[in-house]
Amino acid sequence: MLTIYGIKNCDTMKKAFAWLDEHDVTYTFHDYKKSGIDANTLSRWSNILGWEVLLNRRGTTWRKLDTATQAAISPDTALRLMQDQPSLIKRPVVDTNSVMLCGFDPVAWQEKLAK
Repeated sequence: MLTIYGIKNCDTMKKAFAWLDEHDVTYTFHDYKKSGIDANTLSRWSNILGWEVLLNRRGTTWRKLDTATQAAISPDTALRLMQDQPSLIKRPVVDTNSVMLCGFDPVAWQEKLAK
């Protein structure tokens, strides 16, 4: 079963949902803004994808962090910040238990997810 993680009203998420629907990919959605994300899941993602891939440095949540926090970012602080402020997690994260993807890339999704 494919689970897509993100924030419902995000424009990138809307593109991702449309792609999944167009390709008849069945999925469940986990809104980590509303439901949060547990430390074990975040740690697993980090081990597979890397914390740098997961960290959304382009969003307003990152830009609102003070420069000292941004400059001192490390794997531990990044994971803690992402758990406390899920908007810092790049969207979407797709997890099928055998495939893990971060970010919306139609080419990669076609290769890994299309039926």
